[in-house]
Amino acid sequence: MTQIITIHQKQEWVSYIRRSAEHDFYHTWHYHSLDTSGDPILFVYEEAEKFIAFPMIKRKIDNSQYSDLTSVYGYPGPVSNPGFENMDDDLMENFKREFLSFLKNGRIVSVFSRLHPFMKQQSLIDKFGGVFENGRTVAIDLTVPIEVQRSKYRETVYASIKQLWRKGYHIKESKTIEDIRVFIDIYTENMKRIGATDYYLFNEQYFIDLLQSTEFDSRLLIVYAGNLPICGTIITCTSDIVEGHLIGTRTEYLKESPTKLLVDEISVIGRKLGMKYYHLGGGLGFKDDSLFKWKSGFSNLFLNYNSWRYVVDQAAYNSLVEEKGIDLNDNIDFFPLYRSEASKSIINSVN
Repeated sequence: MTQIITIHQKQEWVSYIRRSAEHDFYHTWHYHSLDTSGDPILFVYEEAEKFIAFPMIKRKIDNSQYSDLTSVYGYPGPVSNPGFENMDDDLMENFKREFLSFLKNGRIVSVFSRLHPFMKQQSLIDKFGGVFENGRTVAIDLTVPIEVQRSKYRETVYASIKQLWRKGYHIKESKTIEDIRVFIDIYTENMKRIGATDYYLFNEQYFIDLLQSTEFDSRLLIVYAGNLPICGTIITCTSDIVEGHLIGTRTEYLKESPTKLLVDEISVIGRKLGMKYYHLGGGLGFKDDSLFKWKSGFSNLFLNYNSWRYVVDQAAYNSLVEEKGIDLNDNIDFFPLYRSEASKSIINSVN
């Protein structure tokens, strides 16, 4: 049996995600409800007590009869019950048949999805082809003693944290509207400084809704220098994983690197909540750049980050790319190519 669950069917969406063997907050109804780039859907294939559910964003392609599918920002991909590591081949083949039928009947030209580094989703996606290696992400193992965790910090990183402790920098957790607005100010300043597109700038209600969700545990943490808020982050705790979702530092305090103090404190909070990993993510565009090097100063646990780039209708895809005046043979790391001009971002080169 297959069904398409829309964002208007909250109860059904929530039920499938909660019953999956593993999921992150990126899969939830709430997180998808915050995405305004298209129409969120949850494709579900089910047989007996087993199911595979794939959350996506359906987008109309301008001036055409076609649409495409993309994923929310972060690390989504499909979820299932049972887990992918225990899934029989027949279930995956049946899902593939039904999903391809849905794509073709819906005039879907292409599918893009970021995959989750902790989940074994690739065993399913390999049935289709189109898996791309995008780089690596960094995670901190919270199952080892904290002394062992901190022993893996780069020496200069731990020295900076100790210096911030000595200076009296401290962290406050809050969900008040006043502190949310403080964080918005810090975050917006940060995004504008690095030249982020409007895609990464959110209104006040976005932050409020994120912190009030009942589908996952989200927390706002702010670093203070005395009485002055200088740095903040919103983290989520889902299943066994802490995700650092949004972060920002006031420009004049960048040299102090208060985010290092945040990372250490979040690892302490994660331990108290029974989390197993704190996922720091990767570099800009998931390259092994200076940001990746900064994150790797906390841990040597690296995870492969992959994306799925699948062309359903090659003829239509080629035509759309040509209409954009793009050479299909150009070595451009962007998918789908026909959206490259409208969707470029400084954070990821695929959408």
